[in-house]
Amino acid sequence: MLVILEGETAGQRWVLREETVLIGRGADCDIVLPERQISRHHAQIERTPDGRYLLRDLGSKNGTFVNGEEVRETPRELRDGDEIQFAFCVRMSFVGSDATVPLAGEGPVRGLRVDRAGRRVFVGGRELTPPLSPPQYRFLLALLDAQGQVVSREAIIRAVWPDEDPGGISDQAIDALVRRLRARLAELDPAHEYIVTVRGHGFRLENR
Repeated sequence: MLVILEGETAGQRWVLREETVLIGRGADCDIVLPERQISRHHAQIERTPDGRYLLRDLGSKNGTFVNGEEVRETPRELRDGDEIQFAFCVRMSFVGSDATVPLAGEGPVRGLRVDRAGRRVFVGGRELTPPLSPPQYRFLLALLDAQGQVVSREAIIRAVWPDEDPGGISDQAIDALVRRLRARLAELDPAHEYIVTVRGHGFRLENR
């Protein structure tokens, strides 16, 4: 999927179903970008037989960029969370097939999403580095899979410490895990609290 983050068509999304997708200002393009800085046939995305997506610049006047690096003669393989810019006037995000799209539908630039295949976490379109610890990652997946519903402390123990005796996991251990995960997410989005405490019940994810 491509999600336009900035430009005249901001907010639009396209699911990449075809083997080739032509992008440009021309009316014959699959994705039409009306800005005058965009070339008539600006760029093309190609899907390889093994399921990868390659971005190719078609000799555009003002350039195609992925994560700030210009795409020249050699096509660029797209990875989940990559930010694509066309002529510095249209900005979009590539969402891989294994990614979790933000629940609120606001687009990757504002939400939290996970590339499960690569075990990568993105907050506001930026990858969280260094990666989360295994317990933090398992806890985050449990919250994501609940789709905004409350996850009880018992469910957290089963998800995070599946091989441990549940009686040996204290509330203090869970609270410490919550604090650490909140702190990690706040590194990239300090203005939003993703993990909400529901007193007497557990925790839920408040995604953007």
